[in-house]
Amino acid sequence: MIPIKHKIIFALTLILVCLHSQPSWAWGFYGHKFINRHAIFLLPPEMIVWYKKNIDYITNHAVDPDKRRNMLAYEGPRHYLDIDHYGKYPYPNLPRRWSDAVQKYTQDTLQAHGIVPWWIQVMQQKLTQAFKDKDAAKILKISADIGHYIADAHVPLHASSNHNGQLTGQQGIHGFWESSIPELLAEKEWDFFIGPAEYIKNPLDFTWKRLLESAIAADTVLSVEKALSLKVPTDQQYSFKKRNGKAVKQYSTYYTILYNKALQGMVERRMQQSIYAVACFWYTAWVNAGQPNLSLLSPLTTSNVSNNPSDSLDVMQDAWQQTKLAQRVHEEDEK
Repeated sequence: MIPIKHKIIFALTLILVCLHSQPSWAWGFYGHKFINRHAIFLLPPEMIVWYKKNIDYITNHAVDPDKRRNMLAYEGPRHYLDIDHYGKYPYPNLPRRWSDAVQKYTQDTLQAHGIVPWWIQVMQQKLTQAFKDKDAAKILKISADIGHYIADAHVPLHASSNHNGQLTGQQGIHGFWESSIPELLAEKEWDFFIGPAEYIKNPLDFTWKRLLESAIAADTVLSVEKALSLKVPTDQQYSFKKRNGKAVKQYSTYYTILYNKALQGMVERRMQQSIYAVACFWYTAWVNAGQPNLSLLSPLTTSNVSNNPSDSLDVMQDAWQQTKLAQRVHEEDEK
């Protein structure tokens, strides 16, 4: 049990961090949970039984890395890469290997502009070791976390310095693409019959391939919405939804459907590819660890998944709610 005073100190620290940050959540909480959950069903029989037993944890903790972004200063860069900072597609000036990139640009520069491809590599190594150690708690926690980072690499605006349309007068387009569209259409209209997970010979190369796809798609995400906004009357682009007793402006269902159609299925494809990639990375780590028998792992409880208080879901949720409250207060003060 964590002392109340420690929770309060922890939450207050996070509030200060939150006031100086404007996080953008890739795929939103809905999307990340959806991706991790569906990835489980692409696993081979030797893995799927154990993962299905823990499907609620894998699903609910898919959002932990986003919650940590308001708690830990070093967490943010793990979610993106402002690859356009390093030149033009396909960005030959940016070395793909971490050691080469550090030698050329320094670690501080890389951290300042995002490290998602290299962080996925680190997490993959950690997951492989967890399988080798037959450490059920670590397997579960790292599986949930790496699923988040892999999914982030599939979001076009996570491979662009114009991450939320702030440079083109399209503030809010990040959440429009990766939250509004999936929440409206994923379960009703999209197809998630995806082939089984496959072994990835070179996970770093795989990650870079998907990240470059995201980078080249970023311009489309922005240009298509810009063109659409000039055709559709403003009063048809937005609607108002009541939240906490206030009317909140948001993109209308009509405009969301139009935008998704104009993107020609891009969001659905990237979500499908995210699900497939997450399952493949889990499977590859298991194979590289010697394919341990997961049925022999120790039973799991919520208390033994992590001994780190900052990883506790209830503490994390409480602190995150506090930062959301602080952000709202800060926004009111700025008006």
